[in-house]
Amino acid sequence: MCDDATVEPEPVRPPAIRVDITPRTIGYVLLAIASVWILFKLTSVVLVVLVALVLVGTIEPLVGWLVERRMKRGYALALVFVVILVTFAGLVLLTVPPLVSQLFGLVTEAPATRDQLVQWLSQRGGTESLVASVRSLPVEDLTARAGSALLGYSSTILTAIGYAITTLFLAIYMLADPVRSKGLVYAMVSRRHHVKLARILIELKVIVGGYMRGQLITSGAITVFVFVLLKVFGVENALSIAIFAGLTDVIPFVGGLIASAPVIASVAPSGPVTMAIVTVIMFTYQEFESRLLVPRVYGRVLRLAPSIVLLALLVGGTLMGILGALLALPIAAGLQMLIRELRVSLPGQAGAHTAMIARDEKVEHIYEELTEGATAAEAAIIAGDLATQIKATSDDDEDHPKGSPDGHERR
Repeated sequence: MCDDATVEPEPVRPPAIRVDITPRTIGYVLLAIASVWILFKLTSVVLVVLVALVLVGTIEPLVGWLVERRMKRGYALALVFVVILVTFAGLVLLTVPPLVSQLFGLVTEAPATRDQLVQWLSQRGGTESLVASVRSLPVEDLTARAGSALLGYSSTILTAIGYAITTLFLAIYMLADPVRSKGLVYAMVSRRHHVKLARILIELKVIVGGYMRGQLITSGAITVFVFVLLKVFGVENALSIAIFAGLTDVIPFVGGLIASAPVIASVAPSGPVTMAIVTVIMFTYQEFESRLLVPRVYGRVLRLAPSIVLLALLVGGTLMGILGALLALPIAAGLQMLIRELRVSLPGQAGAHTAMIARDEKVEHIYEELTEGATAAEAAIIAGDLATQIKATSDDDEDHPKGSPDGHERR
């Protein structure tokens, strides 16, 4: 006789997950990897194109303004570039000679200045170690050291000049024949996306214009501040040093240090105490500019939050140095604009763009009817006109939203 045994049920196994990787998926992955590799190898070319586009967006409004007043485009383009080059050359001639003269004077008087500083510190108690450090400074061979450093950077400087000339001529070619340039861009994009592309190009022009206005505001602010500061301390070349500070202020992070150096050096004849006071004042202003002025100015003109402005500058400077920091803000504003114009719904925004997507589809249908049989250049003009009308309607809706006291019902 057998005892009945308890039969335990078999454990339930979870269903197997099968992952099928098709050849098309493998091809897409390889294509993405190859694209990233090519982009990394062509980083310098991409930067040249980006800077050229910034120049085009900056100069195009001036050229267009002259063309509207019946000046031929070639003459208008030549006039704008001549004015820019003459202005830049004038600023350089106004600032460089006095600064070079001041630099040579400081190098020549460096040993005597060091001795005066040592004598001043020796009269204070507890400065023995600082006096020893100052006395050991090798200021006698500053000229030779500066020359060697400049020679070491000569190849880098020549390369940068070559890239700058290439960027300038690329911008000139784009501005000389904008219809053909736009036609080439539109020919590489599917016609159903032309109106969307036109909206993006218009917004990019707005971003570049806002970025340049922000640069002018911050540079003008430090120019006025440095001029008033140096006039208070009776410095002779106050205007030249102030203009130099305004020009170098466009460089993120290190621009403030470059701008402050000649300001502090210019008050050296007044003694160490005056130099210390000016150093503290310039440091305070740089903190005010980087923490308050820059985020607010660029955040307003580029529609970026102040925290995004600071984060973009840090990321751009970390990835690509000074040039990356210079391009960080327009790139960040451009990415934000692309998310908006491509109707990308972020987490928590599901269905937020339903009405806009419906309107876009209607406009695209109208565009296809209007551009039937048209060339890419002709289609670009039509797409630009439609995008301009859409932007004007959208801006009007933002200024006078539906249901607002000064707005009206729109169908």
